[in-house]
Amino acid sequence: MAKHSAGDDDDVNWNTDDEIDNFQSSPVNYISKRNVVHMDETVAKFIEMGFSIEMIGRAVEETGGENPEPLMILETLFKISTSSEASSSKSKVIDELIGMGFSEELVIKAIQEHGEENLEEITNVLLSYAEAEKMHETENEDINNNYFSDDNDDVNIFSGLSSSDEENELHSFHEDGRLQDLIKMGYPRKEASIALERCGEIASLAEVVDFIFAAQMARQLDEFWAASDEQEQRRINEPPPRRRRLNTDIASDDELIRLPNPMIGFGVPKEPGLITDRPVPIPNIALGPPYFYYENVAMTPKGVWATMSSHLYDIKPEFVDSLYFCAAARKRGYIHNLPIKNRFEIQPTPHYTIQEEFPLTKKWWPAWDKRTKLNCVLTCIASAQLTNKIRKRLEKHERDPAVQKDIVDQCKKWNLVWVGKNKAAPLEPYEMERLLGFPNNHTRGISRKDRYKSLGNSFQVDTVAYHLSVLKPLYPKGINVLSLFTGIGGGEVALHRLQIPMKLVVSVEISEVNRNIFRSFWEQTNQRGDLIEFRDVEELDDHKIEGLMDQYGGFDLVIGGSPCNNLAGANRVSRTGLEGDQSSLFYDYCRILEAVRSKASRMRR
Repeated sequence: MAKHSAGDDDDVNWNTDDEIDNFQSSPVNYISKRNVVHMDETVAKFIEMGFSIEMIGRAVEETGGENPEPLMILETLFKISTSSEASSSKSKVIDELIGMGFSEELVIKAIQEHGEENLEEITNVLLSYAEAEKMHETENEDINNNYFSDDNDDVNIFSGLSSSDEENELHSFHEDGRLQDLIKMGYPRKEASIALERCGEIASLAEVVDFIFAAQMARQLDEFWAASDEQEQRRINEPPPRRRRLNTDIASDDELIRLPNPMIGFGVPKEPGLITDRPVPIPNIALGPPYFYYENVAMTPKGVWATMSSHLYDIKPEFVDSLYFCAAARKRGYIHNLPIKNRFEIQPTPHYTIQEEFPLTKKWWPAWDKRTKLNCVLTCIASAQLTNKIRKRLEKHERDPAVQKDIVDQCKKWNLVWVGKNKAAPLEPYEMERLLGFPNNHTRGISRKDRYKSLGNSFQVDTVAYHLSVLKPLYPKGINVLSLFTGIGGGEVALHRLQIPMKLVVSVEISEVNRNIFRSFWEQTNQRGDLIEFRDVEELDDHKIEGLMDQYGGFDLVIGGSPCNNLAGANRVSRTGLEGDQSSLFYDYCRILEAVRSKASRMRR
């Protein structure tokens, strides 16, 4: 970035109309008089960011100093924009709300009724005004233009299901009034959807707008001050030293692991194609015990599963969709060294259709909704606003095939079930527990939001139990388990339901909510073994692992699934594969597994 020498005119008055006009006509020349590092595009970028000319001038003046950097000016702009100073004609609250697209008349009315203190309440009232007005104006519009998105690119039907890129997690919250309002304000649909997902269902519109604005700032800062120092860039790209990373180059097309169709792994109950020997034998170096079992989403960026396989003794993954084990889809890959002969299903066997799992829905299920399976259980649910719109549209257009199709699409996206006449509703947490194979009330005692999040990130117990069932005859007196990224204990629940005693579980889980859920399960099921808990995989170094193995005689099973945050198809922002901050924890799984197996080998000798 070029630097300009200081000008002599340091007494510029930014408050005069003449100087503002001068700034607008030639911002670069004007800023150069203020000793600012600049380029034409620098000033233009500030203006593109939404800062007024007056605000930029004020920031330059307040920053001061010899040759202040643009970053310093930008920080000052942030402070000014978020300050609590009132504008000359209206309060900051009024300015913000008008800036969101609400009319001045409605803003003043809402503030008079509710005061300026509670911005969230005011915003909700304004949204209600806007929604009422919109409903009045569009009462007779077609459903395609009013209530449902035409963008169904992420919904691919397979056996009546969305293939869900795995989660196809809808990438964002429902297209409710907030999304429509954000689009009306001029924000791109994709940005608005991502912001709603990141901020959460309870976030106010003002908070979502702030998030979008901050994200835009961050992107533009990346363009302004992209790292040019090669050494610094290499340092940034270098993995954290605590994570052992081997060859992470993207696999060639010949090495890529492709997903099977149907996704039945080495075979599933009640389906043809069951095999008892692996197509590719396990390398001798990886034969158990100790056994290991690693799980993650099936639909990952290119080359990820080939990389994970190469780090886990070149064992080929087993891809399974849980729709063959329950009434909901859940596409996952599993790398393990377990035997595959003589597997058996958990008892009692689960229900395989929606109507079997939730018989009370049969009475209300419309004939034109042909679903028998639900999509992948998500971490978020549809709002009451969306289900209310569905009810209203059906009351007016119940026999319209186009309306029926749109509503079925929404039901597939959001896993809605029919609970009354024209009344669709999202799954309750206890219903998700049943679909995923957990005991009743397994997650009870925490907020609904946390229950949905914890369940959405868990194992499907029936599927995992089918794979682990081969351990029952091998460990009739009990098993020692090292559980990495335990979550709410899907693996342990599977072992419990298989009636395999757990003599020891060393659990590693960073979420306090999940740790509390798992601990409650351990106590309520009267487990007699020892439970040792760690918060973070960082705490498990080689010394700690060897000490535990010496104390308890080793581990029989290392089970877990590292975070899929940077792998899942729902992540359109940071789907960076195994290089991502969260998903790179896979290498910690490999590090710990290698330490366990090395110690076990020495203990056998």
